[in-house]
Amino acid sequence: MGRFFKKIFSGVREALSDKDGARNEFEDKKPDALRNEIRMISGCEDSQTSADVSNVSGSGFSLPDPAGRAGGACTSTLLSVLYADEQVPEDDLSFTQVLNAMRVNLAEQGFTQIPQLTSSNPIDVNADFDLVPANATGTRRAVMIGINYVGDDPGELRGCHNDVLNMKKYIMHVHGFEEDNITILMDDGEHDSPTKENILEAYKKVIEETEESDAIFLHYSGHGTKVKDRDGDEADGYDEALVPVDYQEEGLINDDDLYDILCKPLAKGATMVSLMDCCHSGTILDLPYIFKADGSMPEGMQLDESLDFDGLIQSFGGHVIGFLTNFL
Repeated sequence: MGRFFKKIFSGVREALSDKDGARNEFEDKKPDALRNEIRMISGCEDSQTSADVSNVSGSGFSLPDPAGRAGGACTSTLLSVLYADEQVPEDDLSFTQVLNAMRVNLAEQGFTQIPQLTSSNPIDVNADFDLVPANATGTRRAVMIGINYVGDDPGELRGCHNDVLNMKKYIMHVHGFEEDNITILMDDGEHDSPTKENILEAYKKVIEETEESDAIFLHYSGHGTKVKDRDGDEADGYDEALVPVDYQEEGLINDDDLYDILCKPLAKGATMVSLMDCCHSGTILDLPYIFKADGSMPEGMQLDESLDFDGLIQSFGGHVIGFLTNFL
């Protein structure tokens, strides 16, 4: 089936040049799993990295030398915009203003990443930024993961635990999350360890507990990477992946797994916002709409032109086949 659909990719790409038509057609045929409000903020595009974390040799994987940098910069820059000195800004900020301010802050620190927002539904990026969508009136739950890879040479990071603790303070003080509904995994000897099993179980548990009108916030601060795509569902030939603390024994957590665990089973009417503070994180949840804070999208969110429609068909059992055939 994959070879057949690859023949029509050029037609789909051409159709995407009619952005309004492509969006309307996609919305008509969009799978139910993507009709919930799912958003992700990431510190960089899939091809970008604050420390080169894509050094995959054969089937093995090792962490890079972070060159003295204190983990990812996305969390600290977001908090510098939204919660400087533990105070919220006097004036409301739009999504565009927040992402642009993050980019300026990153550039001042010597980083070149482009912050971006991806989502399951198109968002008005000139609307007020909110980590919890307004329609999320139920219980608020969070899973927060910080991995410093303590003792890993040369891949040990220094700031990921602080990222989690600072972000936890922000979501509790500003967004009303309660301590009992926040799960923290860190390799600090005090919290549950961020092993692959514990991360996946925490994600599954928060999804199982969530009901209509509830809100989920996911925060990951640690290493990310990209590995060769083994099932042919990535347009660039690579899967994005998170790196659990026991990656050497248990392996990575790739974007296909994250989508199946987090996005597909999310309760109807629930919302989920994720902050991915790691390298190669731009599309790790495989969400179809994208906005980059680099001036390339002045009209707001767009369908991600790198979206692999063949992969979507495989993921959704053919439910978007009408979207493709209408362009043939």
